[in-house]
Amino acid sequence: MPASQLSREAGSRGEFVPVLDPATGEAFDEAPGLRPDDLDAVVDRAHEAWRGWRADPAARTGALLAAADAVEAAGGDLAPLLTREQGKPLSESYAEIARTAARLRYFAELAPESLPITDGRPVHSEIRWRPLGPVAAIVPWNFPLQLASAKFAPALAAGNTMVLKPSPFTPLATRLLGAVMSAALPDGVLTIVTGREPLGARLASHPGFRHVTFTGSVPTGRAVAKGAAASLARVTLELGGNDAAILLEDVDVERIADRLFWAAFRNCGQVCMAVKRVYAPARLHSQVVEALAHRARTAVVGPGLDPGSELGPVSNAPQLARVERCTARAMAAGARAVAGGHRLDRPGYFFAPTVLVDVPPHSPVVTEEQFGPVLPVLPYGNLDEAVAAANGTAFGLGGSVWGTDLDRAEAVAGRLECGTAWINHHAELSLAQPFAGVKESGVGVAGGPWGFYGNLRPFVVHRPKEV
Repeated sequence: MPASQLSREAGSRGEFVPVLDPATGEAFDEAPGLRPDDLDAVVDRAHEAWRGWRADPAARTGALLAAADAVEAAGGDLAPLLTREQGKPLSESYAEIARTAARLRYFAELAPESLPITDGRPVHSEIRWRPLGPVAAIVPWNFPLQLASAKFAPALAAGNTMVLKPSPFTPLATRLLGAVMSAALPDGVLTIVTGREPLGARLASHPGFRHVTFTGSVPTGRAVAKGAAASLARVTLELGGNDAAILLEDVDVERIADRLFWAAFRNCGQVCMAVKRVYAPARLHSQVVEALAHRARTAVVGPGLDPGSELGPVSNAPQLARVERCTARAMAAGARAVAGGHRLDRPGYFFAPTVLVDVPPHSPVVTEEQFGPVLPVLPYGNLDEAVAAANGTAFGLGGSVWGTDLDRAEAVAGRLECGTAWINHHAELSLAQPFAGVKESGVGVAGGPWGFYGNLRPFVVHRPKEV
């Protein structure tokens, strides 16, 4: 079903929100804005659906596997729409859809395991698991489908229902995804709602939810947690990162340059666990800078629907403005752009891939999450200094260490204050592994069995061993 038809059919109530193509800066469609006062009815349907959904694990597995097949089959409709509203190259949109289907299949096959308690008492005790109830989810615009599935796949597999709100910048592909999956899922199990604030705030604070899961900025995450606290709902918050890459003295710069560049610039740098700072030994600093700058200068930047584009536009105007401010502030303080450093002179939200040097270590482009195609490369004199700098921000999502002595690199990685550390690569995740940050990067765990059990609560049964 075309996105415009979806919008019209579901938009009889409330306003319509225009959706802009970041490659042109112009509106190409619109999405319905659910009125916050209508949210009660949506939550009521989620509660009604939960009664049946939680009762039959085998039926859930079959439904989620069928939903995965439907998502895969709809890739030809979903991918161009995702690129149109988000900006990423079409190949990356197809990859996001494949990951969404794979995540549904992975969690569909998980089942909670009862656990006997052996403590010497004359009773038989067993831990069983029950779903929480309806879950509220709020997801951002950088990976709309993949991050949505990271929330609904484990929640639904565990027997919960979900009401999910995508970003108003990228509502269309998520709405189409929900429509595609609706053929496999009972009514009310997964509901997509779209609109501007205060819809998200109402969703987070609605007393009908037992779990609120959010991916986005730290300030908004705090507001979500505060809203959920009113009903003592469980919260899972993934709040971004400022991942550092530490290059060791024995690193082979040319061998790792491509991997390092794309670890920083994939999806135009709009990845929570992208490399956002590089620390290079002073002796190798100029070589590292030139290798990265060469790739920045030669990367093909263009509309995501153009098959030749390697990097698309920044996804929306507010984020482009943030990238511009962050870069300008660093350069005003003495930083130099050896590649890029400016917005491209063309329609849309294009910013040249940028490599910065001579960056003051306390500049926001170093200490904060710039979330765009801008990478500061900083020299260090000794390894302790580099590790301290890598750990010296409020974030702790991921980090990486690059070198030829893998044992030494692993030892350095063990000193990083983050949830995931990589060696000679970055931001690669298995569906089976936990994903979590420390410090202001978040609360709770997503991914793998840990994310699955995060959508369940323990239920303990005691019975005597003898009558």
